[in-house]
Amino acid sequence: MIDQPKHWADHQERGSFWLMKLTAFGVKVLGRKLLSPLLHGIVLYFFLFGRGARHSAWQYQQRLADWSGQSGLRPTWMKVFRQFMAFADSLLDKLDVWNGKLRLEQLEIIDPALLRDQLRGARGQMLVGAHLGNLEVCRALAELGEKVTMNVLVHTKHAERFNRLLGEAGATNLRLIQVSELDPATMLQLSQRLDRGEWLAIAGDRVPLHGGRHVRVNFLGHPAAFPQGPWLMAGLLKCPVNLLFCVKLQGRYRITLEPFTEAVQWKRSDREQVVAHWAARYAERLGHYCLLAPLQWFNFYPFWKSDDNASA
Repeated sequence: MIDQPKHWADHQERGSFWLMKLTAFGVKVLGRKLLSPLLHGIVLYFFLFGRGARHSAWQYQQRLADWSGQSGLRPTWMKVFRQFMAFADSLLDKLDVWNGKLRLEQLEIIDPALLRDQLRGARGQMLVGAHLGNLEVCRALAELGEKVTMNVLVHTKHAERFNRLLGEAGATNLRLIQVSELDPATMLQLSQRLDRGEWLAIAGDRVPLHGGRHVRVNFLGHPAAFPQGPWLMAGLLKCPVNLLFCVKLQGRYRITLEPFTEAVQWKRSDREQVVAHWAARYAERLGHYCLLAPLQWFNFYPFWKSDDNASA
């Protein structure tokens, strides 16, 4: 039986909220320049005393190196440390995004299929991202460009608290929605939002808290658990699915928008196979983008363990 209070995701979601709240408060009181050393010191503490997180980052870097055949990506303790520090930087950047300090000229948007032209369409679409780089930069699409409402679907129980932080920071077109279960009420709400022209964004690389549906597919050469939710949701909502990746390169964010599929179609009889197919394709693309910014994948837990064994 899983000891739920000790589950890795339970620790992580509580820690993420309070760290973001501390960061938001610190930015208001101290400013980014003064807060930065403090936040890096906090993350340094987690690096020094978070043995499991260090091991998970090392394993990720090793598997990325083996899978890509790039020996230069093999982990060292300095590279693991740099991955933790990149996470600290991403927290500060999130606050810049929320506070409206990010301008379009600070971004490089790669959009060969011109998906941005569809953001003002009659019906919204789905964006599937990852805990790679800074997914919150999708606010740049939501507010700085086409002024479309972006609903970020999350598993955290603290969604409303995060929304208050967003509201305090002035993020009017970005909203977090908790989706613990794909129940009829949730699906109706999301369908109505799509019909109003709003878009949905969800990360596809983390199984939800308390044992959500998942499928095991190959990622960086080894089987790993990926959530079924994005692909089940896309089939139920009958909307196109696109990929969204945002990494920081040479101090500038690169947002890549990539069409994925016009429709995820499954019947009860083949649902498992269809979901596994799309999850596997997503995992393949995620590996490709991890190579662009190898130290910016921020899943500091035993990713290649089954959900039942992935305790903190």
